[in-house]
Amino acid sequence: MLPYIISGLTLGFAAGAQPGPFQTYLITQTLANGWRKTLIAAFAPLVSDGPIIILAIFVLKQMPEGLQSGLYIAGGIFILFLAWSSYKEWKNFNENALQESKEQSIWKAAAMNFLSPGPYIFWSLVSGPIFLQGLAESPSLGISFMLAFYGTMISLNLALIVILGQASQKHGRFRRILLLVATIALSIFGAYQLYLGIVVR
Repeated sequence: MLPYIISGLTLGFAAGAQPGPFQTYLITQTLANGWRKTLIAAFAPLVSDGPIIILAIFVLKQMPEGLQSGLYIAGGIFILFLAWSSYKEWKNFNENALQESKEQSIWKAAAMNFLSPGPYIFWSLVSGPIFLQGLAESPSLGISFMLAFYGTMISLNLALIVILGQASQKHGRFRRILLLVATIALSIFGAYQLYLGIVVR
């Protein structure tokens, strides 16, 4: 069991620490709505990853090239939509008006994760084979891998939200600047995904 736990810890750390659209979204929401209301969004992969894992393991490897491009394009469009929403939050910034509900936060984050091609590729090429091998040997091995993976990844996301939220909470102007930076980063991620879907793929 130990090798599967170590694999889960390692891959979970990599998934949580690697900058990407989902992490950028968490940063954006922390700056716009405060860390307390954003904490729930860190658990979004538990909502979105079930269908992703099934699709990645059983479908993605046989997926036509055109459909793979469609995933990148759809993800890019959605990320650009989030960038536009972030821009409006920056433009109308009010540090005393943090109104987005926890329910909106987790469902937006889940949609962000579901429409990003990264998790599909990650589960089809890396985590999926390990998970299936563990299940083939014993269900407890597959479960231990999953617990280690998601426990590590979600813990890192929670730490990111709390640390950034505490650092920006005392300085409204700093928070607004970071919100603009996050808006730019989301725009870059969205444009890059469109580039991958339209040009590269």
